[in-house]
Amino acid sequence: MHERVAVLSDIHGVLPALEAVLAEPDVAAADLIVLTGDLAAGPQPVEVLDRLTALGDRARWVGGNADRELVEARAGKPSEIEVSNWAAGQLRADQVARLAALPPYLRLPVTGLGEVLFCHATPRDDVEVVLVDSRPARWAEVFAGLPAEVGTVVCGHTHMPFARLVDRRLVVNPGSVGMPYGGAGAWWALLGPGVQLRRTRYDVDAAADQVVAGSGFPEAAAWVDEYLRGRYSDLDALAVFGPRDGR
Repeated sequence: MHERVAVLSDIHGVLPALEAVLAEPDVAAADLIVLTGDLAAGPQPVEVLDRLTALGDRARWVGGNADRELVEARAGKPSEIEVSNWAAGQLRADQVARLAALPPYLRLPVTGLGEVLFCHATPRDDVEVVLVDSRPARWAEVFAGLPAEVGTVVCGHTHMPFARLVDRRLVVNPGSVGMPYGGAGAWWALLGPGVQLRRTRYDVDAAADQVVAGSGFPEAAAWVDEYLRGRYSDLDALAVFGPRDGR
């Protein structure tokens, strides 16, 4: 049983945001750090994967759609997202192999929450969309076949933090470390014995300068201005993602 688990999702290759979260005392003291996908598709893919690898056994990795798409792009199937194609070309062979081997989900017991399933988008798919206001029928569809003993599901993918009950099951989205929708900063979650949605505030202007200086991505300045500064609100994102949740 794990007493404290820090959940970091959707880092998207932003090293300063990752470093800011890893410096949090509650993250440093956590029993485990669970990474729920979309780790490297961004302007600093090599650096972020090396930093996560340095965490060793304290970190447990789950694959996301963007991680899969990096592997696919490296194998000759380009992504629709420019930064992903660039990032795929930067990765070392060992990093590509690690991303290719990531599991789609992970189950762990956490104090106060029981059996927790960690995934990227939903337990059955890495691109499905569920939102804080998804209908009960949608949740029933997405969770069909999920073992009854799983009382908590942690998912990322949509970059918007929330925690809500769904037919007696707790659902948590930690938000995004590197591409936040809903406000600048690095969002994450702390589990055990309850759920805390957390935001790490850091100097975004200085971080943007670091990313641009440290990245070879030609559009890095525009990318960090759009995403690191939290240009999109949660309502903006809900409007875009809403049609993809079956409503």
